[in-house]
Amino acid sequence: MFKNFTGFNLVEQMHRLRHAKRFNPLKLKRKSLGLLFVAIVFLVLWFLPTESFGLDGLTQVQQRIIAIFVYATLMWVMELVPAWSTSVSIIVLLLLFTSDSGVKWLCNPETAGQLLSYKQVMASFADPVVMLFIGGFVLAIATTKAGLDVHLARVLLTPFGKKSENILLGFMLVTALFSMFISNTATTAMMLTFLTPVFKQLPEAGKGRIAMALSIPVAANLGGMGTPIGTPPNTIALKYLNDPEGLNLGIGFGQWMLFMVPLVIVLILIAWMILKKVFPFSQKTIELQIDGEMKRGRRTTLVIVTLIVTILLWMMDTLTGINTYTVALIPFAVFAMAGIITKYDLEEINWSVIWMVAGGFALGYAMNGSGLAALVIRAIPFGDFSPVLIVVLSGLICYVLSNLISHSATAALLMPILVVVCTAMGDKLAAIGGPTTVLIGVAIASSSAMILPISTPPNALAYATNLVQQKDMARMGVIVGVLSILLGYLALIAARALHIV
Repeated sequence: MFKNFTGFNLVEQMHRLRHAKRFNPLKLKRKSLGLLFVAIVFLVLWFLPTESFGLDGLTQVQQRIIAIFVYATLMWVMELVPAWSTSVSIIVLLLLFTSDSGVKWLCNPETAGQLLSYKQVMASFADPVVMLFIGGFVLAIATTKAGLDVHLARVLLTPFGKKSENILLGFMLVTALFSMFISNTATTAMMLTFLTPVFKQLPEAGKGRIAMALSIPVAANLGGMGTPIGTPPNTIALKYLNDPEGLNLGIGFGQWMLFMVPLVIVLILIAWMILKKVFPFSQKTIELQIDGEMKRGRRTTLVIVTLIVTILLWMMDTLTGINTYTVALIPFAVFAMAGIITKYDLEEINWSVIWMVAGGFALGYAMNGSGLAALVIRAIPFGDFSPVLIVVLSGLICYVLSNLISHSATAALLMPILVVVCTAMGDKLAAIGGPTTVLIGVAIASSSAMILPISTPPNALAYATNLVQQKDMARMGVIVGVLSILLGYLALIAARALHIV
């Protein structure tokens, strides 16, 4: 996580607690048994006769990819090791046993079948979407180094006055706005830090503290939906929707914001009304105080100008012809040349998320590059499936999984499968808005998963304040999550009908 961010100590504390829990002796024993189970399943799938899979023409390479896919699924769902570690192992397994640079006696195309290009597998880490991630991280670091985040928070919260309910709305809207462009975890840590003096003013016996503490993770999770860089599942969805060799829908940054930002605003207002109803304030006014100043000088001016230009270019990508991924590298180049971003700042980029996403992309390439996806499309009559059933099942599965495991892992797991399904169903999906409803719907369902403290880092940070009980978080998570998914799918269908996407 970014050490420059206000409230980073909260993030460190969260990671220390997770580390202690992960290496608990009882947990280690369970993980050992889990790893043994995964290894057995993996080896059984690897060595089964190809005829056992019921797919005519299945090659050895394709069978190995199935085994690796199941291995990835089990490892991500059971969380036996960090999600990014699983992704790295996926890439290595694909390189060793399914590529043209693999083990010689196992990767003979005459006996094993069509091999993957090792260059393409490795290129998963340099996918344009990864560049989008890096550009977003760099923008966030530069903004924080200039003190612009604190200054913006102060300026944006001032108009909400001193009334407790209005300040609650102000914190939610500002958190949602920041989460569209900055890591949800960093945004939550920063905003919870700003809330510290507010907590001191509210009576301990009242429910206002709970409302304030819950408002930040709820707003951070919902706000991440607003832009393609707001949260990893969004970016993963955009990658598969825009893949020239796949769906090739050409959805731009501005198009995404055109229908998602209004959705976020509506959801924030609904969540605000629910919070102030369920957890009413006993103290009607609050004196708001945010410490910290924006640094003055040419570098800060350059950061502000670059930030504005980057956002404008993202929103006008269809007019300029410069795609979202290329725009993401512009601030990187500007800040690097100006000395605003140093080599030490690059160490603070969340590389674990990038590796996590790269492993998912490698799996997606393996399914398509080996011909496995086409084989599955021919073998399974997806065209006979109900479009509504696909939407309901994909959203439900994503929502359940995302409450239990990493949102990025869930998206990386489901997106390649859903692309295969969407391709096979073709025009039949038009009734529910096309592939965009299915794939972006999964990204929305992922962001809507906020029932448990483990569901998202923002939830974990809020829970660590000891102001929120798990039952309160679950209560808000279910209500807001279900409404978010329902309104999200309706917004996607409407956007398609209005030809926004």
